[in-house]
Amino acid sequence: MTDSNRGVRGELRQLVRDQLQLLLEKNNFTGAKSLLVPVQPVDIAEAIEGLPESMQVIAFRLLPKAEAIDVYEHLDSAVQFSLLQKFKHQEVLDVVDQMSPDDRAKLFDELPAKVVDRLYTQLSSKEREATALLLGYAEHTAGRIMTPEYISLKETLTVLQSLERIRSLANASEVVYYIYVIDASRHLKGTVSLRDLVISAPERSLNEIMTRDLVSVETDTDQEEVGKLIQRYDLLALPVVDREQRLVGVVTVDDILDILQQEATKDIYALGGLQSDGDNYFQLNLLTVARKRVIWLFVLLLTNTVTATIINSEQEFLQQVVALTAFIPLLTGTGGNVGAQSSTVVIRGLNTEEIKDLGPVQVVWREALAGAILGLILGSLATLWAYVLQGNLMVAVSVGMSLLAIAILASVSGSALPFLFRMIGFDPALMSAPFITTAVDVLGVLIYFKIAKTILLGSS
Repeated sequence: MTDSNRGVRGELRQLVRDQLQLLLEKNNFTGAKSLLVPVQPVDIAEAIEGLPESMQVIAFRLLPKAEAIDVYEHLDSAVQFSLLQKFKHQEVLDVVDQMSPDDRAKLFDELPAKVVDRLYTQLSSKEREATALLLGYAEHTAGRIMTPEYISLKETLTVLQSLERIRSLANASEVVYYIYVIDASRHLKGTVSLRDLVISAPERSLNEIMTRDLVSVETDTDQEEVGKLIQRYDLLALPVVDREQRLVGVVTVDDILDILQQEATKDIYALGGLQSDGDNYFQLNLLTVARKRVIWLFVLLLTNTVTATIINSEQEFLQQVVALTAFIPLLTGTGGNVGAQSSTVVIRGLNTEEIKDLGPVQVVWREALAGAILGLILGSLATLWAYVLQGNLMVAVSVGMSLLAIAILASVSGSALPFLFRMIGFDPALMSAPFITTAVDVLGVLIYFKIAKTILLGSS
């Protein structure tokens, strides 16, 4: 979609939201209901989320029952819970019971335990069983996000028998573009597309036309790995099997898109030194916002006191060459930026596996060379600028050489530390820009004073 198309769709969504609120304020429920008829469920959900809380339940109740389920699944979890509190008891059961099992499991993850217990016991036996299956798996795994609403057929069926079976099951299945072929013990044997079924002779068996080159995951596979496989092989759905290779569910591409967005948001927040647990940052109260941000900032504050201590210990030397103090922010700021760039590209490379063929040593060496080139360029410019400002060649050379050393150090640190974090079991994104910047500040000041002392005191 082009930027202009995104802009147009964004304006249309805003227009729907504004008109919906205006109609509800005037109690024109017929007009509001007509307004939503041609609108897609995901856009209706966004419009409802933008309404005042008192109007959200009114707008939702205007929707036809079948469409309301689709809209509810697209709503933010906080809005879902708010609506549940306002619904009558039977309305809640009707909505929750008809949700797809994977979306219901996501909702239950967000609700208080007492609410989940009450809703769970009143689900239909079929939906209760499907929900229990998903909730029995660990969070953030393929088993937790899969749907049991798929079509599987025995390999001995003919094409004609398969098509008849699909017609009877299609309405109750979320995935109909792939047909999963199993044996008598439900072991996954292959897949057949609807296209292959339609063009094949009616008397042929599934065993003859199915694709045996399977891509599947087990129930305990991490959801991020599931997303990578779907992206790598351009799949619309990915089968999930247990340890005995029995088919138990399917992960669909629409669910994975949501997960990849959540994972990307989590990594971006980590790069900024923020804690993230999946909540919408801009819907949190300010005390929660401060709590999420203060921990890393406190750690960085303590670390920066080391820099202040180093500078304070060199007061006597700085009093002799006061000009050196003017360039401390330049050196530490540039070093932090270089290190942040290296850590960003390496962390992204680890997430996308773009650097898996290079290995840590080659990546760090490559970044060290890049840092040396950057240091030579920036150091030369800094030397000229320092000489123009101060007119002291030795101070200018100290600044230039320090910048070269700091750039190399920053590049090596920024590229090596994410590998170290991953090796010891931490998220590489925690080795984020604020952390790298602070670490380089401390080491950069040490390097600066060491080089300056060597050059200036050695020349005196």
